[in-house]
Amino acid sequence: MNEARPAIPTIRLRKRLTSLLDHLEAGLIERGRIVRLAFLAALAGEHTLLVGPPGTAKSELARRLHLAFAGARYFERLLTRFTVPEELFGPLSISALEQDRYERMTAGFLPQATIAFIDEVFKANSAILNALLTLLNEREFDNGAGRERCPLISVIGATNEVPADEVAEAFFDRFLMRLPVGPVSASGFLSLLALDGGQLPAPDYPLTDADRAALQAAAAAVILPDDVVGLLAELREKLAGEQVYVSDRRWVKVAWLLKVAAASEDRTAVALWDLWLLPWCVAPSLERQAAIAAWLTGRLGLDAGMAPPLLTRVVEAFEAQGALEQEAEDLDYDENGRLRFSADPASRVNDAKGASQSTRMSYRRRRLYGNIHIAARVRQIDELIARIASYAEAIAARRVELAAYTGQSIWLDRDFATRADANLAATAETIEALRLRAIAARHAFMTLPRREVDPGNVPEPVTVSALPS
Repeated sequence: MNEARPAIPTIRLRKRLTSLLDHLEAGLIERGRIVRLAFLAALAGEHTLLVGPPGTAKSELARRLHLAFAGARYFERLLTRFTVPEELFGPLSISALEQDRYERMTAGFLPQATIAFIDEVFKANSAILNALLTLLNEREFDNGAGRERCPLISVIGATNEVPADEVAEAFFDRFLMRLPVGPVSASGFLSLLALDGGQLPAPDYPLTDADRAALQAAAAAVILPDDVVGLLAELREKLAGEQVYVSDRRWVKVAWLLKVAAASEDRTAVALWDLWLLPWCVAPSLERQAAIAAWLTGRLGLDAGMAPPLLTRVVEAFEAQGALEQEAEDLDYDENGRLRFSADPASRVNDAKGASQSTRMSYRRRRLYGNIHIAARVRQIDELIARIASYAEAIAARRVELAAYTGQSIWLDRDFATRADANLAATAETIEALRLRAIAARHAFMTLPRREVDPGNVPEPVTVSALPS
């Protein structure tokens, strides 16, 4: 007997998440996406790295995030190259030393924190970073001879830049979300100056441990559909070809994040549109994030066969074949099997008296085709026209899906949704233009000069490399 799957969280939890996000975003100018992604990462038990200059509300975001969790213990520290372990992990216990034990008093320090903000995370020495690796990934801290279990939900790290060394790279990989943070735009500057600077109060209904447990149980039951898995594999191959390394551990964490996002929106399966989250999870730099976002904008909602460049090559092949057959000529034989010569009308000129005379003789005539040949050509291009029409229907359905997803999504960046829909609309226009060209090519085959007696010849199909199936 199959075990019953955990129920998706009730609509009440979904509304609370929406309310919490509105609360956390209040008074933060142009930081909505960052707040939402950091909160989603925390719900998945993952960490977020904010990359940007000082004074861009990075620490404020972390302080607000801890308000979303009931009873959360907050820890904050700025690291320098002179930072010592006691500042992060607590002082040594004198009483433990008297008993020959090397232990720290961790109360009030990072090992006992629920939400933590660590500024300039890469400024610490390698010994501290190595200790942080275990704490961030396994939620455990080596304290003396034993390991101490840590209640950590999420760490918000901040840095101006990511150094390139082995320890820093391993530490960098512990942050699933990597979010660029910059100054507000010119349009947001006046709103920034108008802020009153007051402290954000605690929300009315922060998430409890039971809420988080229910959400994670529901996420564990969420399905990764084949089309989502296929696109993840496609992106993995693309990044590998560009020499961008993404660890297996990170891909597993990405899949879990997608499931948490789906569960938080009362869905039992990850949607293709959830993959808009990928740039912030798999790309190591702002430039790579922009490139992956652009790739997703052009790829989501479109199957491989719908690609306009591919369809264009197919239509062009039929156009070229139609033009070739319209212009083709045959040798002209008489009933005795001899070449029949006739004056070429295109080669007539006038003499000095105005009389027209032929300058050359022709033994070619326009090629004629049997009904079987023409029917075969028309049948093949009708299949292409039907395929293009099905692509247009699929794109229209995907636009409806995207609109529905946008209307119900807690996390979606509306700018991405706008770009994705615009790409689908542009692709639909291109495909419609190709359909009309295919219809014109069909007309070229239908108007081929016909033989009175059909020889019964069936032509070879028009061949195109990488013809979509």
